Amino acid sequence: MTSETDKHAAAPATDATDDVQARAPSEGAAYFKGGGAAGVTAGDRNPPKGADDRFAAEDAETFGWAGADAGAGDRARIAELEAENADVKDRLLRLAADMENLRRRTEREIKDARTFAVTNFARDMLAVSDNLDRTLQALPEGARDSGDAGFKALVEGVEITGRSMLATMERHGVKKLEPQGQRFDPNFHQAMFEVPNAEVPNNTVLQVVQDGYAIGERVLRPAMVGVSKGGPKAAPTVVEPAVDAKPGVPDESSKDA
Repeated sequence: MTSETDKHAAAPATDATDDVQARAPSEGAAYFKGGGAAGVTAGDRNPPKGADDRFAAEDAETFGWAGADAGAGDRARIAELEAENADVKDRLLRLAADMENLRRRTEREIKDARTFAVTNFARDMLAVSDNLDRTLQALPEGARDSGDAGFKALVEGVEITGRSMLATMERHGVKKLEPQGQRFDPNFHQAMFEVPNAEVPNNTVLQVVQDGYAIGERVLRPAMVGVSKGGPKAAPTVVEPAVDAKPGVPDESSKDA
């Protein structure tokens, strides 16, 4: 027979077992209905209502119930990267343009340095050429023909020296200006006086006092000239456009006479 003490000792154990069995279905039901892998699909984005907080946190991390916030963060990051990419691309394009400008400027400076490297030397040598010309101009008329052979050889030697100097300067890009009979150009000529003449157009170079020289496209020394005054106005220079010949048709100027 069972005593009263044994009945009271067994009763709490029975109640505890019943309590566990009573809670187990509710916890299991909550897990399998919304909290576990068997009760939730990947497309379900709503967390289970009434579920345990621990299960809800795990499911939110596993199935992306917090995807809206994550998507917004991704879009912000993508926008930031695109802006950074655009800024880097713009800076690279500007750098490429600067390098191209630097390359062109360097090539132009090198070309100018090669062309105009002898500018100062050539300008100094012009004084020597002028002295040779003054030597020949100082000879009285008829002195060359009336002098002896040695005097004639000296004069010829001065002339040859002057021509050789001009040829040497031309090889280095220095050219002598020929303004006689041309229209006055203030870029290459310097007017010293005016000569009244009604037969030639106005501002025509009639006399050259000192020869001028140019190096490349730059004037090395302007020619000192005398220009006409009182004549008719010079007609403006008209440049006719070049006419392209038709393919297969010979140009009239190239036909045999």
